[in-house]
Amino acid sequence: MFDMMKMMGKIKEVQEKMKEAQVSLSNITVESESGAGMVKVTVNGKKQLVKLDIDDSILTSDDKQLATDLIIAAVNKGVEEAEQKAQEHIKKSTEGLMPNIPGLDLNNLV
Repeated sequence: MFDMMKMMGKIKEVQEKMKEAQVSLSNITVESESGAGMVKVTVNGKKQLVKLDIDDSILTSDDKQLATDLIIAAVNKGVEEAEQKAQEHIKKSTEGLMPNIPGLDLNNLV
């Protein structure tokens, strides 16, 4: 038989674990690059750009569009990788706490 109080306790436990996992997302970092390392970025698990390194040759170049494209590519790649890592972290942090309920996706909480 379904035990509602036990289920409510589990939900509270999952909420606490999710909160802890989300707080720790800022400790997860991903480094990414574009243009063979001409632009390097570091993005955290909260999808925030925390470091940007641009090769001097781009800054002295007259090709502003190239620099812009490389920066955008590196940031987008970093954010994508950080999002994947964050989802893995959340999944691992809450593993075993909730039954496998079809349609219940906790990934959108990241």
